[in-house]
Amino acid sequence: MTRLIIKGGTVVDPVTGKLFQADVTVVGDRIAHIGKAPPDKDATVVDARGCLVLPGLIDMHVHLREPGYEHKETIASGAAAALRGGFAAVCAMPNTRPVCDSAAVVGFVLERGKAAGRARVYPIGALTRGSEGKELAPLGEMRAAGAVAFSDDGRWVKNGHLMRRAMEYAAMLGAPVISHCEDPDLSAGGVMHEGVTASMLGLRGIPAAAEEVAVARDIILAALTGCHLHIAHVSTAGAVRLIREAKARGVKVTAEVTPHHFTLTEEAVKGYNTNAKVNPPLRTPADVAALKEGLADGTIDVIATDHAPHAREEKEVEFDAAPFGMVGLETAVGLTMALVREGVLTLPQLAAKLTTNPARILGFEGGLLREGAPADITLIDPELEETVEPECFASKSGNTPFAGWRLKGLPVGVVVGGRWFAVRPRAATSRRTREKK
Repeated sequence: MTRLIIKGGTVVDPVTGKLFQADVTVVGDRIAHIGKAPPDKDATVVDARGCLVLPGLIDMHVHLREPGYEHKETIASGAAAALRGGFAAVCAMPNTRPVCDSAAVVGFVLERGKAAGRARVYPIGALTRGSEGKELAPLGEMRAAGAVAFSDDGRWVKNGHLMRRAMEYAAMLGAPVISHCEDPDLSAGGVMHEGVTASMLGLRGIPAAAEEVAVARDIILAALTGCHLHIAHVSTAGAVRLIREAKARGVKVTAEVTPHHFTLTEEAVKGYNTNAKVNPPLRTPADVAALKEGLADGTIDVIATDHAPHAREEKEVEFDAAPFGMVGLETAVGLTMALVREGVLTLPQLAAKLTTNPARILGFEGGLLREGAPADITLIDPELEETVEPECFASKSGNTPFAGWRLKGLPVGVVVGGRWFAVRPRAATSRRTREKK
């Protein structure tokens, strides 16, 4: 079997909260040893000095667009973008064409992901047929075919009785329900956060209440059914409070936040920047502060990108007509590492929210640096800096408001199932080379 040694890096253990120097030895597709590795002339050796060694990052909320919208992204290009972003695994949302609401489409996504041979791809099945909110999709069949969770993604299941039934079935199947919490009656026609900036721009707003009303109802249903409810892309201070209180009562609820929601505010929309048009919308500085507080105290369990690629011509239209969403896989680590420098998160906390917690929520192997665990590993150079250039993305789309930003702390390599992928030159290596000269 092939052997790989990640040598001399700083291991970040999200379970124990410890950082320590160690080699990580991989044999085949499993981690064989963590500690001093003996010389092995037949092994591939990766010099990880100056780098952080984390479990392979997991993004539990991406849109890979295939089948049906391959002009925006394909499973292959999305998996490549994931690797460049430092992710060993991604979970594909079901808003494709056809919607991922059957065992056949779940199987298709799995097959295309394996054929791509890059980051692992896990499908998320739709809650209702066609994500239309009228009748349940065949949850049992999709679960058996490999769906790791269920969600109607951008469409909140408005019918409370139907959502209750969906949660009951999901609970029996041992799968979480992921909810995009937004009351469509309150958000109807809105294109950005409701507030002063929206009024100045003459744009219709989406109030924070649209998210918070939906979060409250779904938490109540989760308490009733015992279902594991996962709240997608939390964006408001009120939603954070509701989730915190529900956790204190023992409700089985977890939550995620995106890098763009804890980095940007509604001000990013000024100039009618359609690349800053996302759903839920960018909110206020007070909301951003609440999201960071939720990350720090554990109310928010996961950092996920909500990677939403769109073709350039779709975004280069008037603001009202542009689709919601931005790409996020290739900027996530740099934006998230800023939280460590700000003192919001420690490195082990950051690692947990990008590895262990998503794996635990979704119930699959991964997110651990342990002997015998799957050999999924991410290397991050904390000193590496890069200017965001969308034209250099591995994604087919470049709809990001972070173009031109200088990010620090970036992935340099990923191991997926024992296979090493170098994704960037290492700043630490270049520095050592200059010093030797």
